[in-house]
Amino acid sequence: MADPEGRVASEERVVRGEDGVRRCFWGASTPEYQTYHDAEWGFPVDDDRRLFEKLVLEGFQSGLSWLTILRKRENFRQAFAGFDFEQVARFDERDVERLLQDAGIVRHRGKIEAAISNAKRAVELVGAEGSLASYVWRFEPGPATRPAKLTWPLLLELAQTDESRALAKDLKRRGWRFVGPTTVYAFMQAMGLVNDHLDGCDAREAAELARAEFTRPG
Repeated sequence: MADPEGRVASEERVVRGEDGVRRCFWGASTPEYQTYHDAEWGFPVDDDRRLFEKLVLEGFQSGLSWLTILRKRENFRQAFAGFDFEQVARFDERDVERLLQDAGIVRHRGKIEAAISNAKRAVELVGAEGSLASYVWRFEPGPATRPAKLTWPLLLELAQTDESRALAKDLKRRGWRFVGPTTVYAFMQAMGLVNDHLDGCDAREAAELARAEFTRPG
């Protein structure tokens, strides 16, 4: 994750909290980020709803901070039927207007319409590939492409990768929207396709263990 607020970070890239836990600096910046950093970000996910949710929310984040979206995530889940993409695919213009009146989410017509369109594309993709999980995990980078020691300068260079460009290109070919290579790489980071916790962060080892024990779908 790049600087989550789009500003220059503190010089301490890994910080030790009052609880003694060492975290990536952004994970120590707010209580919401701390929970998200410690328990979610970078841990492998094979649940189709969660994968779809993250792709949609990354689209809504465009031009905003992830913290803004994270604080609204429960509202998004209520508004979008728990991100059951089969249900969302059936949303119509009345749902678009309903969502545009929902102050609990980001009220952007283009992003709302893209989320509904992407739900339809997700249904198609599952029909063709079996599951979203088996599809997206095919784009997991090989170990040889990853830095042996992940530092902040190296992470800044990973805003997009060959794999995120390939996944974004294929999603766009299938009709998905708001899925550029940088957005897709953020999705890959969050869903554990890569472990981008910084070297020295306690969650890095936990995420790596989870990835080692994870059975890749498909």
